[in-house]
Amino acid sequence: MPAKRELTMRQIRQMLRLARDGVSAREIGRTLGAARSTIQDNLNRAKAAGLSWPLPGELTDDALEQLLFARAGVRRGFRRRAEPDWASLACELKRPGVNLIVLWEEYREAHRDGYGYSRFCDLFREFERRLSPVMRQHHPAGDKVFVDYSGKKLAIVDRVTGEVREAEIFVGVLGASNYTYAEVSWTQGLADWIGAHVRMFRDFGGVPRLVVPDNLKSGVHKASFYDPELNRSYGMMASHYGVGILPTRPRKPRDKAKVEAGVRLAQTYILGRLRRQTFFSLAEANIAVAGVLDRLNGHVMRRLGVSRRDLLETVERPALGDLPDTDYEFAEWRLARVSLDYHVEIASFFYSVPHGLIGEQVDVRATARTIEVFHRGRRVAAHQRRYGGRRHGTDPDHMPSAHRRYAEWTPERFRRWGRSVGPNTEGLVVAILANRPHPEHGFRTCLGVLRLFKGLGAARAEAVSARAVAIGALTYRSIASIIANKLDRRSADKPDTEPTAAEPLIDHPNLRGPGYFH
Repeated sequence: MPAKRELTMRQIRQMLRLARDGVSAREIGRTLGAARSTIQDNLNRAKAAGLSWPLPGELTDDALEQLLFARAGVRRGFRRRAEPDWASLACELKRPGVNLIVLWEEYREAHRDGYGYSRFCDLFREFERRLSPVMRQHHPAGDKVFVDYSGKKLAIVDRVTGEVREAEIFVGVLGASNYTYAEVSWTQGLADWIGAHVRMFRDFGGVPRLVVPDNLKSGVHKASFYDPELNRSYGMMASHYGVGILPTRPRKPRDKAKVEAGVRLAQTYILGRLRRQTFFSLAEANIAVAGVLDRLNGHVMRRLGVSRRDLLETVERPALGDLPDTDYEFAEWRLARVSLDYHVEIASFFYSVPHGLIGEQVDVRATARTIEVFHRGRRVAAHQRRYGGRRHGTDPDHMPSAHRRYAEWTPERFRRWGRSVGPNTEGLVVAILANRPHPEHGFRTCLGVLRLFKGLGAARAEAVSARAVAIGALTYRSIASIIANKLDRRSADKPDTEPTAAEPLIDHPNLRGPGYFH
């Protein structure tokens, strides 16, 4: 160890200048605030080293310290005991459960006359200080991944219009290995944010214990050190992969220094190498970014002697959790209230729920293919998502019984009923529906005819239908009159004003008769 020094190099230079001017050791000590013995000791060291004032102009403080205080026969920085490979120890320290005590014990087993624990730790810290700032932090393997968006963007040109659009760069950095993932997306929206996580986990080949994001709105609704409120869709993604979300403190970039350094690296390493390339699609940009990342992760780090990919394969990946069997399918969660027509609106399309939930608040899970509705944690409806066609998707089971019966009214259904009675009845149904501006307007008339024919035999119903079509009686009242007055028994080819002998005069309470006028 170097000798303990009470004077700085600046004070020693002043001491030598005062000694040259004939000032005594006692007076020099009084001027510099040091003991006379200290001054004498330093003057003796200077004399032994052949130093006097003025000192050579090129003599630095480090060189002066080396001349005055280095032990005879021992070069500065020379260590007489066997030393371990500090770079390999730095890698081993990232493994779960490994600390400096474990590493020192293994070192002493191999070198019985090696350094003591305190000196071992000092030397390791000295080596660690020479590492890059990213590598100084200690994160156990498989523990954390730090994620964020780069402040710089990548320009993408529309091949047809020539319009330039800027795309976002997502960056994720594993804590132990510094293995870096990056991709380009159009926005920082929820779909792109979660999709980037899914692809990142797939690239890692596993999932860490924690994800450390910034307080991006796509991931965190409300930032808080004590109880951050996560976006529900982001939380569901985390549950699918079994990872925890640990947002950084607001305005505390050191909480995620890993990704901050990774972002800076992305901006220089990725953007710098791609600055002369022109991209016409996201796919082209992501292929180029993947190529640059292969180079970055395969580069051997000078101090550690291994690459980020090597650390991922040997240290990080064995500690990562297993990926689930299927990738997470992005789903957006939102609150909705059931309207009076027992439908909820999603992106201008309407989906039914059980009519008993009218006015209730429900949770809606929307994916690219399905719409699911939950009430108090129980799924009450599921629909195929609509992007075109009819705006309403209605499950008949969700309708009240009266609405369900009405929904089952179709022209074809009424025609089938008429056909089951006979051709004349089918003709009557077709005529009634054709006589209305819209077929739906004739549904109620057909239902009335159905009720009228319920007590008649098929032959009588056919006769009534033929009579109604012949005289153009296509309303409920006119057909009821035919049945009540038995007009179906008249020949269709004889006028009503010339009753035959077999056909008695009409006797009806509404007819006044000749006696009324006399």
